Amino acid sequence: MIVSIPVGDVFARGIEWMNTTLAPFFSAVSTAVNFVISISEGLLLAPPSYLMIPFLAALAWRVSGRGVGIFTLLGMFLVDGMGMWDDAMRTLALVLASAAFALLVGIPVGIWAARNDRVEQAVRPVLDFMQTMPAFVYLIPAVLFFQLGKVPGAMATVIFAMPPSVRLTNLGIRQVSEEVVEATRAFGGNDRQLLFKVQLPLALTTILAGVNQTIMLALSMVVIAAMIGAGGLGQQVLKGIEQLRIGLGFESGLAVVILAMFLDRVTQGLGRK
Repeated sequence: MIVSIPVGDVFARGIEWMNTTLAPFFSAVSTAVNFVISISEGLLLAPPSYLMIPFLAALAWRVSGRGVGIFTLLGMFLVDGMGMWDDAMRTLALVLASAAFALLVGIPVGIWAARNDRVEQAVRPVLDFMQTMPAFVYLIPAVLFFQLGKVPGAMATVIFAMPPSVRLTNLGIRQVSEEVVEATRAFGGNDRQLLFKVQLPLALTTILAGVNQTIMLALSMVVIAAMIGAGGLGQQVLKGIEQLRIGLGFESGLAVVILAMFLDRVTQGLGRK
């Protein structure tokens, strides 16, 4: 070692300072996130499975076609038959709430980066850091700020899943033809009209690809978030590992796969429309 550089100690002191100084802010965020997750769970768990399964299948059929609709019907029927329905809906609620928060921040940042080269240059290394940092590391500050439960799981998921929405929103807007932008300005269009009536509609397919990737990354955090009490299918997977219950581990893993394919096909279908 040439020189000792205590990066970890500095980071730890920074986290402790934030935990002490910004405690009211984190409390407010925790209340808001917990409220959204609770509402999402209530909406998904209130109807019985025999009503929700046809509804989800009809939604998939309408958005992505007959094949995806039939797959959703059979897949969700299997999830219910394995006794994983409630955990699957809790997982779906956590994924949708986390993805919504990630998109709420990520898309505006992507728009800002697309319209300002300095912002893009500043944001790019941050996104690289967020995507390459092992996901387990996000659990540490999440637990310190929000204790155990669904909220820290959701916040760690938001950080992990946000980069694709920023990158693809930025890319989609920058790919809009310069001739189209110049024509809009030549006809008197201002910045707001250029963004909302030209760039965002033309970039919509790429932005929806970012939405798809954000949701899939959020789902990939299911098992990791379960380590800090997020519950859902991830908790069943962990239980299967800890207790060496191969059947339980396989069933919960299969339920995660079915949920992932449903979300992937439906969001891809939205992008094609």
